Amino acid sequence: MEVIEDLENLRNTVISIEESIGKRVIGSRRIVRFMFIALLTGNHLLMEGVPGLAKTMLANEFARHTKMKFRRIQFTPDMLPSDVTGTIMFNIESRKMEFKEGPIFANVVLADEINRTPPKVQSALLEAMEETQVTIGGETHSLPKPFFVIATQNPIEQEGTFPLAEALMDRFLFRYYLEYPSREDELSILNSIGKYEDPSLVLMPDEIIEFRSQVDNVYIADEIKQYLVDLMRRTRENDLVYLGASPRTTAKYMKAARANALISGRSYVIPEDITFMAFEILNHRLILKPEAIMDETDDPKLIVKRIIDRVLSEVPVPK
Repeated sequence: MEVIEDLENLRNTVISIEESIGKRVIGSRRIVRFMFIALLTGNHLLMEGVPGLAKTMLANEFARHTKMKFRRIQFTPDMLPSDVTGTIMFNIESRKMEFKEGPIFANVVLADEINRTPPKVQSALLEAMEETQVTIGGETHSLPKPFFVIATQNPIEQEGTFPLAEALMDRFLFRYYLEYPSREDELSILNSIGKYEDPSLVLMPDEIIEFRSQVDNVYIADEIKQYLVDLMRRTRENDLVYLGASPRTTAKYMKAARANALISGRSYVIPEDITFMAFEILNHRLILKPEAIMDETDDPKLIVKRIIDRVLSEVPVPK
């Protein structure tokens, strides 16, 4: 297959899928693009929003349009790691101990309300997300490929929750905030109820794996690499930031920019591939100093957004 033809096919398919999902989940085109970027780079995505914003439907539709096996896990405080990864059970018929797969064995896993489960379960999920495998009874079991976790958090209810460890948060390439729809979008939601169409174009799992292998071949000029490094270093120099973006974030950011270029039908990265996703890739990686929040009414999300906007404005964009 010729690379240019592949890129054009990928671009047209992704646009078609974004439009198709957008008919079912109004206003979802931007987050669907981030889902594709995370999927093509072997990363994962965290959605944060109040109940009723169609997070489950969005994940389900994405799996349907990529022909991947979908599983939803509702996390609760009384869960055990084996409830997610699976367990070893005694088979009476064969009189042998056998491994029974847990719900994590799917291509697209919706980890619903991930912060409601204790750290021990979160730790089991960490291995799955980072290594695409689980270890049970000393034996390692590989997860299906491709493997993609879409996790959700409710920002309102904090009682009975367990804040995600920094190591787990860092495994999410993006944290995407879902907001209430506009008046026009909410009317469109009402008009779309009951309408269901089969997707005209889909992206098959083997195609996803093939395009994954092409991401690192996307050209990125030295000037854009320097621009990205300067952005990341500037986050560490801000007076309100206790910890800025790490070198691992820089590497993940470059790969995400390459994936966005690929999805856009280009074999090279442009500065817009970086600025396009700055907030979503950095908002959960910047740890603020206590003095950054001067008032209890201050929204940390808005403070972080102002810091990221300032960083973008201070670093010159390469021409």
